[in-house]
Amino acid sequence: PPLSPPPLSLSSPKTEACGKVKKSGVDEMGGSKVKVAVRIRPMNKREIDLHTKCVVDVETNKVILHPVNTNLSKGDARSQPKVFAYDHCFWSMDETNKEKYAGQDIVFKCLGENILQNAFEGYNACIFAYGQTGSGKSYTMMGTADEPGLIPRLCSSLFERAQQEESEEQSFKVEVSYMEIYNEKVRDLLDPKGSRQSLKVREHSVYGPYVDGLSKLAVASYKDIESLMSEGNKSRTVAATNMNEESSRSHAVFKIILTHILYDVKSGTSGEKVGKLSLVDLAGSERATKTGAAGDRLKEGSNINKSLTTLGLVISALADQAAGKNKNKFVPYRDSVLTWLLKDSLGGNSKTAMVATVSPAGDNYDEILSTLRYADRAKNIVNHAVVNEDPNARIIRELREEVEKLREQLTKAEAMKSPELKDRLEESEKLIQEMTVTWEEKLRKTEEIAQERQKQLESLGISLQSSGIKVGDNKCFLVNLNADPALNELLVYYLKEHTLVGSDNSQDIQLCGLGILPEHCIIDITGDGQVMLTPQKNTR
Repeated sequence: PPLSPPPLSLSSPKTEACGKVKKSGVDEMGGSKVKVAVRIRPMNKREIDLHTKCVVDVETNKVILHPVNTNLSKGDARSQPKVFAYDHCFWSMDETNKEKYAGQDIVFKCLGENILQNAFEGYNACIFAYGQTGSGKSYTMMGTADEPGLIPRLCSSLFERAQQEESEEQSFKVEVSYMEIYNEKVRDLLDPKGSRQSLKVREHSVYGPYVDGLSKLAVASYKDIESLMSEGNKSRTVAATNMNEESSRSHAVFKIILTHILYDVKSGTSGEKVGKLSLVDLAGSERATKTGAAGDRLKEGSNINKSLTTLGLVISALADQAAGKNKNKFVPYRDSVLTWLLKDSLGGNSKTAMVATVSPAGDNYDEILSTLRYADRAKNIVNHAVVNEDPNARIIRELREEVEKLREQLTKAEAMKSPELKDRLEESEKLIQEMTVTWEEKLRKTEEIAQERQKQLESLGISLQSSGIKVGDNKCFLVNLNADPALNELLVYYLKEHTLVGSDNSQDIQLCGLGILPEHCIIDITGDGQVMLTPQKNTR
């Protein structure tokens, strides 16, 4: 059932702080600064068993990081507590401290409501979560069934408000897309064919950066979005099944396009405002030495670190520009797919919020400090958001003008056979085609994609149901339980008659971990349905 708007049960300094941020978030030049929040999660079982001490504390909108080593001399900089100030600081470490504790409802009240308001006003808006693996990013963004996070609460509130405000003078249409960025490749999580092919990121002079071929599905209720989010997450699981990749190591981007149509009843004319919400769950920022990554996992980690390092460089360059240190400093947006797609959200046309999530444990001191410094730089970025009024009509007009110019140039250059002009012409014509699709056609395409997804999964012997993944009775499969809730707690490997298992990339099922050899074992399925497991030489 649709979520009710989360009640705000606390009258703590945090709720007052939510109302104070707007003034501090406006730059003298008329831009708005990126709003930055830090959230401290509770200790996990491993940290409790290690008896590691809590080194993080929160005082109103300040985070205090205490030194781990108390034996250092007073003159040593590492012996001094480090203090960072942010727009919001959420203490989710200890639920017993009711005055200080910030649950999912407080996080939504402080960050989500503002972002939602921006979308209804026709602005682009973005929330992204950053932090080491296991610091609470996915919990903050997606949450659980009992404690929904920012994304489900935003979607639920969006439809609730749209229903309340709908009248003969205004109506709303909502479309969504869901993609993952893994090893610098983009995959569509809502298109059944999307998990098998990577999509290209392009930048158009009129349209800006976009993913070519990414499906945008029309939705009519929160239930539709909930279903698509669930299927998208399960598609990540199935992609991990067939591609031998762990999708939890990817960045996930859930995009909502809210079209607000305003009717003038007297004149019979109408206008549009389009708000685009980008909700980004970044991969973990941990170090390879700490995770023990090797081989393909190290390559995967280096790609994740490449995009996060580039994100850091982009944030630093934009912070320097905002501080007036170097107005002409080059911003390396195109050095990674992630930053290229977040170009508008960082220093561009968007109202943006960042949630940095940290562990409170002393054994994570270096990662905590790194995350807090990252967030401290991000709060200096200034964006210049403008209301997107009738953008489609303007963009379509500009695209058509460009198409005419390109056709003229192409006619003149026909003798020279210019492939570059042809590519640009095709790209612009394709964008016009996408932007002139009617709402009814979008709804029909959404339905077709849903049916195609179901068929494809059933052909693999896997079907998605509301209760989870169901595998056909006549299919054999291997289940790899996974502790990461973002992966729905399991990976399903479909078995052939002769399946090779090991850590080498030549194997049918690639498993990485301690004690797993490049060629570990063979699984054979006999004609009478028996399953034979044959270990390879030197396996244990």
